[in-house]
Amino acid sequence: MLRKYTAIGAVIALLGVAFGAFGAHVLEKQLSAEDFDIFETGVRYQMYHGLGILIVALLSERLPSPGWVRWAARLLLAGVILFSGSLYLLVFSGVRQLGAVTPIGGVALLAGWLCLLLSARQK
Repeated sequence: MLRKYTAIGAVIALLGVAFGAFGAHVLEKQLSAEDFDIFETGVRYQMYHGLGILIVALLSERLPSPGWVRWAARLLLAGVILFSGSLYLLVFSGVRQLGAVTPIGGVALLAGWLCLLLSARQK
């Protein structure tokens, strides 16, 4: 788990930096202010949770409940894909109904952090 989720977290963070730079240097001039804000929210949450996955990976061998830790990593990954991914798709496709997927991603992110909390509380 340590190596797998370290790699996944690093890729998510790397893409977060790349998307952020792309947004700042290319998209800012092409998108409306509202769409640019939506894009930046996706990048910000992607970056936070990419780092979160790295933290979960590092803690995976130190916390007493590997099942909860594994679910934390899985849910954070799913949350990034659903939350940030839906925002990116919304901005680039113009299909506003994709915004309905974003809260599902948010719930997955919350559940991931909850799983990490539950793992930390195990004795």
